[in-house]
Amino acid sequence: MSVLTVTNVTKKFGKFTALNDVNFEVNKGEVFGFIGPNGAGKSTMIRILLGMLQASEGNAKIFGKDVWKEAVSIHKHIAYVPGDVNLWPNLTGGEVIDLFIKLRGGDQTNRRDEYIERYNLDPSKKCRTYSKGNRQKVALVSAFASDADFYILDEPTSGLDPLMERIFQECVAEAKSAGKSVLLSSHILSEVERLCDRVGIIRQGKMIETGTLQELRHLTRTNLQIETKQQIPELLQQKGVHDLVVKDNAASFQVDTEELDHIMKYVSRYGLVKLESTPLTLEDLFMRYYEGPSDNGGGKS
Repeated sequence: MSVLTVTNVTKKFGKFTALNDVNFEVNKGEVFGFIGPNGAGKSTMIRILLGMLQASEGNAKIFGKDVWKEAVSIHKHIAYVPGDVNLWPNLTGGEVIDLFIKLRGGDQTNRRDEYIERYNLDPSKKCRTYSKGNRQKVALVSAFASDADFYILDEPTSGLDPLMERIFQECVAEAKSAGKSVLLSSHILSEVERLCDRVGIIRQGKMIETGTLQELRHLTRTNLQIETKQQIPELLQQKGVHDLVVKDNAASFQVDTEELDHIMKYVSRYGLVKLESTPLTLEDLFMRYYEGPSDNGGGKS
């Protein structure tokens, strides 16, 4: 069952096309990673989902409701965390959290206190005194303390230290276990790799690939570091070999997954002494998609 369905969404700002015929969906109980470089269209897409911008073409629906026409109804059941949180400077963190909880019509005092403690937040301080990381904690506590069904998280761990990032990851896993759905936009690709069931990659306003991490890795390579008794001739000329670095009888390179069997047979002829194989991370995969010319001026993200 789809919680979010995006169908042929295009968004233009004058002559600039920020989103071009975007399609994807997020299912119930799923964490969906939405990744791409700055200027790719991630934040524009999220603003459309929140009802802040109207799509030029196409439509998006959350819980089967149009995100532009029925935004008020949708917002009762979603929680949003931006990457740069602005808060009322004269309110305390606790007052802001209470305000957001009341706006959603809930009374989540126990959950509020639990998350304040987990994120090690002092709720008695005025928001103007908070660091970026503490402002981010206020937004995260507000989101997870609410009884939302769908979380839209746009660079949610910006400004958090590694310990708090781990707490955030636990919160996302708990939300998923409770049957909630999450759209996670993040440039911390290890975070996406750890949390997400599926990933959508957006480039220059277009979705260029959507799938599970395992499905996307079929499109990528394996890192090999080898040492042989004899130097291997013409290794770079072998099909599927990339980024070769050779020093004496040692070599490190990447190989396309579909050519791995052939390459292993080829190098073993020269007497393997050492072999280390590691899969590419999502970051490697991500960088491969963005090799080549940059986008057409970007600006909007």
